[in-house]
Amino acid sequence: MSAAVLEKAIPRSLVQSVIGQLEAAIVEGRLKPGDKLPAAHRLQADLQISRGTLREALQVLEQKNLIEIKKGVGGGAVVRAVTTDQMSQGLAMLIRSRQVGLDHIAEFREGIEADVAAAAAQRATPAQADVLKSLADQARHHLEQGKAGWDDFVRCDEVFHLELARISGNPVYVSVLESVHANIHRYYQDHLPWQEAVLHENLNDIEDIASAVAKKQHVKASRIARDHVRRFNRYMKDSDK
Repeated sequence: MSAAVLEKAIPRSLVQSVIGQLEAAIVEGRLKPGDKLPAAHRLQADLQISRGTLREALQVLEQKNLIEIKKGVGGGAVVRAVTTDQMSQGLAMLIRSRQVGLDHIAEFREGIEADVAAAAAQRATPAQADVLKSLADQARHHLEQGKAGWDDFVRCDEVFHLELARISGNPVYVSVLESVHANIHRYYQDHLPWQEAVLHENLNDIEDIASAVAKKQHVKASRIARDHVRRFNRYMKDSDK
């Protein structure tokens, strides 16, 4: 590791300074996957920190899956590959801890779901459009089962939105929406009005988006997705009144 990678840590927040410098070096590619960090005594000298401060910083980086700390002879801190899963962890934490409200999620989803639908409509192959049509058909089948199929219907809706993200070809969309949909179900449980008419509106949106994607109607697909998120956010807010 060159001297340009690290500098003396900021006294007011030693642990965060160390974390920030090493995290930046990993994310920006100055430290590559498989690189082994210098020995502890070398890092302590370069950063001018105590052993305890370094140990705490490395533990945080390991929790973020940015490094792996190997034990035994030849062990040490080894840089791991950065993946989109790591990038979405912060969002997942916010949703699980409910530090974000329905309005925050809705505002975020209105934009991203609209963009994803538009990108999918522009880039979908005929085979990918057929997959969306099949998912829409499955969603209809679940809804036709009555209340017994409602939960499966909601899950199918989530799969449909994630498939749109995959069709968009943008791994960032995939990662972010996987994080959102993996954690948003608790909001549905608390706030979504489980009514047949509301779920049928959802089904109509799924089918209309699938049709727009198949016809390469990216503006229409984007509008439907945006209106869908906006309308269901309104329903969930009204359920709290």
